[in-house]
Order: sequence, then C-alpha cells, then structure tokens
Amino acid sequence: MTLMRVCAAATLVCATAAGSWKPCAAAQDGDDQLIRAARERSNAAIAAHDLAAIASVWMNDVHVVSSTSAQTAGRLQNQERMATQFRNRPDTIYVRRSTVVEVYGAWSVAAERGEWTGRWTEPDGALEIGGTYLAQWRKVDGQWLIQAELFAPTRCSGSSYCQKRP
Repeated sequence: MTLMRVCAAATLVCATAAGSWKPCAAAQDGDDQLIRAARERSNAAIAAHDLAAIASVWMNDVHVVSSTSAQTAGRLQNQERMATQFRNRPDTIYVRRSTVVEVYGAWSVAAERGEWTGRWTEPDGALEIGGTYLAQWRKVDGQWLIQAELFAPTRCSGSSYCQKRP
C-alpha cells in the first residue's frame, strides 16, 4: 500500500469510529478529556467557592466576558470579581457543561462550547440564569489553561433581576 492509501484508510477508520469526517487526533491524544476534566475541577471549585482553585485553570492574562457583558482581564482581577460575587450572593453556583471540545494540537489551542447555568438568591427570590459559553484553552507547559471565556445568556427566570441587564 502506498503512504497515501495508508493515510486515507486511517482517516476513514477514525471518521467511522467518531461518526464524522473530522480527524480523530484529539481523541487519540486525550487532550479533549484533559480539558473536560479541568472544566469539572473548575465547576467543583466554584461550588466550593474556592478562589485559588477557580483561578488555577486560568492563564495569567485570562479574559472573561460575563453574561452582563462586563469584561475582566487578568487572573487576579477575575479572582476578585468572583470573590465579590460570592460575598454579595453567598449561595452563588455556576455550572458549565461542555458539549464540544475541539483541539488544534499544532498550535496547542482548543475551543470548548457548552451550556452554563447560574443560580443564586436575589432580594425578591431565587433565580436561575443560563445560556451558551465559548472558551479558548491553551496548553502551557503541558497543562490546559483558559485564555478566554464568553458567556451569552439565553434564559433567566425567578427574579426581577432577569427583567433588565444589570
């Protein structure tokens, strides 16, 4: 078999196994699973209000665009933003669920898309807000870290908070 035929056969096997025609290199090297595991650690850290653990998955220059369109740059600044949220709303919890993780190994970068949900209590009652998120991850010294996150709200219920963007 020629090299071209071997490559074509390997691509066909990967595409068939994955159920699509996308390359399966990310699935082979496990980077997508490392990112999903890091997201789960981040969710657990938020549930525990553990600021150091939350920040441990961020790059130093992380950039976050919140559901209210507020933009915060930097690990320390985002850590302070989360501390303020927990102080003002002690029952805050956010959960992000990955639906797609795509890794581009040549550049050590990945895109994660998913659904997020936030819950806390406002003076007029408990609320639930959620929507879609996109995160860019970078592999730095063998560790996947978040370089940027964007949270777009698509639903909100349970409080007057939902009636107008804060």
